[in-house]
Amino acid sequence: MRIDIADLSVEVAGNRLVHDITLRAGSGRVVGLVGPNGSGKSTLLRCVYRALRPAAGTVRLDGADVHAMDAREGARLLAALPQEASTEFDFTVAEVVAMGRLPHQRGSGRASAADLAVCERALARVGADHLAGRGFLSLSGGEKQRVLIARALAQEPRVLVLDEPTNHLDIAQQLEVLALVREGCTSRRLTVLTALHDLNLAAMHCDELYVLAHGRIVAAGPPYDVLTPKLLAEVFGVRAHRVRHPESGAVQLLFDRLAAPTAAS
Repeated sequence: MRIDIADLSVEVAGNRLVHDITLRAGSGRVVGLVGPNGSGKSTLLRCVYRALRPAAGTVRLDGADVHAMDAREGARLLAALPQEASTEFDFTVAEVVAMGRLPHQRGSGRASAADLAVCERALARVGADHLAGRGFLSLSGGEKQRVLIARALAQEPRVLVLDEPTNHLDIAQQLEVLALVREGCTSRRLTVLTALHDLNLAAMHCDELYVLAHGRIVAAGPPYDVLTPKLLAEVFGVRAHRVRHPESGAVQLLFDRLAAPTAAS
C-alpha cells in the first residue's frame, strides 16, 4: 500500500511546525525520517496516523484520504507505534497485544481462537512470548517497547508507522526489531514510515530517507546519496566520515565535532 503525503502543513497553538511536506512511501518499502530534535518528524507522523489533523495538505493510502476514513477502516489499514505510547491500566501483556485485533472483530468484540493465535505469533516474533502473563506496567522500557511492537503486528496492517521504534532497546534488540520490520516488508508487502534517531540504523535499514530541519524537507533519496558530510554538517552540526559496512555495503558514519571557528586576527 502506497503512502502519499502532499503539501502537508501542521499548526499547533498558532505555531506552524511542519511546512509544505510532500513525500511518498511505496508498497513494501521502508522510508525513514531523520533530523535533529524538534525538526518535525513526530508531528508529521502524528498526522499520518491521525492523532493530528493538518492545517493544509493530505495524507493518502492508495489514493484514499486517511482523515476521511472511519476509525475501524483506518485501523485495519494502518498501525502506529507513537514515541510516547502508554497504557493507563495494568493489563497483562497478552491483553495489550490482543487490543491490536479490535479493528478486525465484530459483535461482542471477544477475541476468537484465530485472534489469539495471531497475538501469540506476534509476541513470538518480537521475542516476548515469555511475558504474556506479566502485567504491562511491571515491564522494563525495552520490554514494553517490544510488546507494543507486537500489538502493532497483531493488528495485521498494510502500513506501519513507527516513531523511534528502537527507543529503550539494547543494540541486539534494535537490530532484531528493524530486521523484523524489513522481513514484514519483504514477505507481506508492508509499507513502513519510521522516524529514527540513529543515523547508522537508518542508513542500514531504510530504502529512502527524508531529512527534516525546521519543519521542512531539506534532502531526500537513498541513504548514501542523502547522508553526505556537507548535509550532516549543515543539519546536525557534526563532521562526518563515511565508510561502507563490510558485509551489507550500507553507508555508515563516524562523527567528530565540527571545528570551532577561530577568532579573526
